[in-house]
Amino acid sequence: MALLQRSTERLDIDLLVLPDANLILIASVIEPLRGANRISGSELYRWRLLTPDGAPVPTTSNIAVPAQGAFKATTEDTPLFVLASYNWRHSATPALKMQLSQAARYRTVIAGIESGTWLLAEASLLDGLPATVHWEDYEDFALAYPEVRAVKDRFVIDGKRLTTSGSLPTVDLMLEVIRQRQGYSLALEVSRLFRYEQPSFHADESLSAASAGLRMHDPRVAQAVRLMEEHIEQPLILTRLARRVGISARHLQDLFQQSIGAPPHVHYLALRLNAARRKVIETTASFADIAAATGFNSASAFARSYRASFSESPSETRRRLRRRITSSEVRA
Repeated sequence: MALLQRSTERLDIDLLVLPDANLILIASVIEPLRGANRISGSELYRWRLLTPDGAPVPTTSNIAVPAQGAFKATTEDTPLFVLASYNWRHSATPALKMQLSQAARYRTVIAGIESGTWLLAEASLLDGLPATVHWEDYEDFALAYPEVRAVKDRFVIDGKRLTTSGSLPTVDLMLEVIRQRQGYSLALEVSRLFRYEQPSFHADESLSAASAGLRMHDPRVAQAVRLMEEHIEQPLILTRLARRVGISARHLQDLFQQSIGAPPHVHYLALRLNAARRKVIETTASFADIAAATGFNSASAFARSYRASFSESPSETRRRLRRRITSSEVRA
C-alpha cells in the first residue's frame, strides 16, 4: 500500500475529524508529519482536514478546528484517517456509515484513530480483522463487535486497515509510517521532537523514559543509546558497547530488537547520519570534515550511506535547500 511503501514522493492524507475529538489526538497525526517535512526540508506529507458537513468541528478543548471541506464518498484513493474521541455515536449516522463503506472501495487505506475504530466497526470495515481501541473501551468494544478481533496493542496495521488505541500510540503509528516510507534515520530524528514517557497499554508493564522519543523497555538499552550519542565521532564496536553496558553483544542485540524494533548497528548508524545531516544543512563544513566528525572512514563512504538513507547526496541536499532559500528571498 502507498502509505507504507518506501518513497520520496509527497503523500496526501485526508483527516476526517469528528466532533468532540481531542486536540492532542489531531496533533498526534499531524505533528509527526509536519516534523518530517521540516527535518527533511521537503514536503513529504500534505494533509487535509474534513468534517462531516464541512463546518468547523468543536473539540473537547472548546477550540473549533476549521475544515477544508466536507467528507464525501468519492473515488479518491487518498488514505483516510477517521479521528474521534468522545461522543462518537452522535456522529455515527446511517449516512456517514454509508459514506465510509463507499469510500472503502477506493481508499488505499482507512485508519481508525482512537474512537475512530468504533466508526469503522460500525461501518463493518473491520470484520475478520484485528483492531485496537483505547484501553478503557477494550471490553465494551470486544463485546459489541465479536466479528472484529479486538487486541490490546498500541496500534495495528492489517492490510488496508489501521487502528490506534490513543493519542501517544497514534504518534507511534505515524513514526512507523515515516520509518517505512523514508527510513529509520528520519523516523528517529522526528521521534526526538517528542520526548515523552510512554505508558504501557498493559497496566502491569512499566516503561522507562525514552531518551530519544522511542520506547526503551530496558534501562540497558537507554544506557547503550546514551553511549552511542556520546561516541558519534569515534563509534564504539558492538562488543565494546555491550561490555560497557554489562551484557553480551548477543543479549544487547536482542534487547534492542525487543525494545525499539531495530538492531544496535541500525540505530547507531541512524544517529550518526542524523548528526551528519544537521551539519550538512546547518554548516558550510566540507563533506570530508563532516564524515570525520560522524565516524565515517571517508567522504565517499559517508556519501554512500547518506544517499542510501536520505535518497539524495549531501551536495544535493545543500543545493536543494539553497534553491528553496533563494526562492523565498525572491518572493519576499
